[in-house]
Amino acid sequence: MDAPARYAFRVTFRLDPAQGVTTEPGRFETTLYRAADPPGEDGWLFFRDNCWRGNVADEGHVRQLAEDALGVPVESVSFSELQTSEAYLDDLKAAIAADLGAFNADNVTEVLSKYLGSSIRVE
Repeated sequence: MDAPARYAFRVTFRLDPAQGVTTEPGRFETTLYRAADPPGEDGWLFFRDNCWRGNVADEGHVRQLAEDALGVPVESVSFSELQTSEAYLDDLKAAIAADLGAFNADNVTEVLSKYLGSSIRVE
């Protein structure tokens, strides 16, 4: 893991070759990693805006994000996990605790469960 934390998504995409060209296979599965922004900085609420109960909240929206990132047509995308260091997770919990109202929750554990489910892996 290069960053202190990153989101992992399983992605199925297809190649859309030019007319007269084919590929075999035409569909591929891969893991897409997106760096998790530092807690409190722009983009840190990615999990809140895109995940729900450990799954993708809006598959169409996240599929479009994956297409934009990969430059190929994406057929499906699913959230796998937040891979994180202990230090990043501590900072994330502190940032959540500082603004529980933004999550409509009573505590940090509820927030993590509500958005990431049990899909957090500390490395």
